[in-house]
Amino acid sequence: MDIAQAKRKENIAEYILYLWQIEDLLRALQFSPEAIYSQLVAPREVEEEQKHIFLLWYMDIVNLLRKEGKDESGHLEHTLHLIADMHNLHLQLMHHPIGEHYRKTFARLAPQLPSLRAMVKKEEISDTELAFRALYATMLYRIKGDKKREEAIRDTMELVSPVVAELADMYRKVERGEVDLFKDM
Repeated sequence: MDIAQAKRKENIAEYILYLWQIEDLLRALQFSPEAIYSQLVAPREVEEEQKHIFLLWYMDIVNLLRKEGKDESGHLEHTLHLIADMHNLHLQLMHHPIGEHYRKTFARLAPQLPSLRAMVKKEEISDTELAFRALYATMLYRIKGDKKREEAIRDTMELVSPVVAELADMYRKVERGEVDLFKDM
């Protein structure tokens, strides 16, 4: 909860990937309150009252996953809506003068999108969601130590990470009112 709040304030991309990781972790713990407490809450060095708040936060996520029918797989609508917001920003940056640097960064990734889409096997998702799914898959491969996918991991990090990082940075600036997308129009 505390990590998620900090990530949400500073980097929307890290926040989304963190929540996806929490979703999978909660599934691995089979949504068991006892397992969640012993694995995720008890090791924290905080007051008992704070531990209770952390457990409630995890259980809220469990309840959302169940309510949305994502007990076994899938991502919370909350994160998918944030990605949709980021995709809207992506579209704005692709057309407005302020997006010149972003367009150059994205242009390096664009030729790889069809192969990434084929790997993810989801034709209907936006380029932005595709980038997030590629980053998350890369993160999982790294955690598993998957040597067979080392080249794909490296390629993804070199092409996808800069796009998502720049988009997340611009999202933060727009959200805080530091950037006006329509300034030079």
